[in-house]
Amino acid sequence: MPFLDRREAGRRLVERLRAFRGPETVVLGLPCGGVPVAYEVATALRAPLDVAVVAELEVPGRPRLVFGAVAEGGVRVVDDEQLVRAFIGPAERARLEREAREAVLRRAARFRSVRERLCLTGRTVVLVDDGVATGATARAACLLARKRGAGRVVFAVPVGSCRPIRALSAHADNVICLETPALFHSIEQWYRTFDPVTEATVGELLERAADQLRTPPTQPIRLGHKPVGRDATLKRVLDN
Repeated sequence: MPFLDRREAGRRLVERLRAFRGPETVVLGLPCGGVPVAYEVATALRAPLDVAVVAELEVPGRPRLVFGAVAEGGVRVVDDEQLVRAFIGPAERARLEREAREAVLRRAARFRSVRERLCLTGRTVVLVDDGVATGATARAACLLARKRGAGRVVFAVPVGSCRPIRALSAHADNVICLETPALFHSIEQWYRTFDPVTEATVGELLERAADQLRTPPTQPIRLGHKPVGRDATLKRVLDN
């Protein structure tokens, strides 16, 4: 069943993630498309939200053909068989990896210009993306979380290709995917609205998530006590 958009996909994903709610849980979105999904998850779990910055290693001239991925902290995932099939030699591979690492560093610097990255040591890290096609960035994100000391790694995604999702079980403690269609051509085909997500939007969602954590959750109205302030206003609306 197609998802309306990334936010609706995140709300549906939450239903499979409530068991991970707790003070030790951290949510990391894979920018840019995974962050709106991760925002819904982090909001529902009342967990801090950060990003796991990754970049695909694409075969030149064939953007949908991926031979690996890199992430922060020097993390690298490479499919050697795909390299051979794509006729990519050592020099070209080194160039492509260097360019991808530079892109990761630039993007990470922009996202963290006003905030420090969250500590993951010993924590439950829920990695969230909007979909899994090749699985390269997902594996790199899992390795990144492990390298930064995560006690438990959960990879959660609304939709993914069957084989990469199965392979992720070797890299994450829990893999949660709502839809694994037999015929999978692209992530966007499973969304009715799949607009590009800008870096500015990612920054806004990170700030909004941080603001929500600084605000205590709304307390339910208790029967038998005299409502005051905002509770009183709400009670009048309900009574009318």
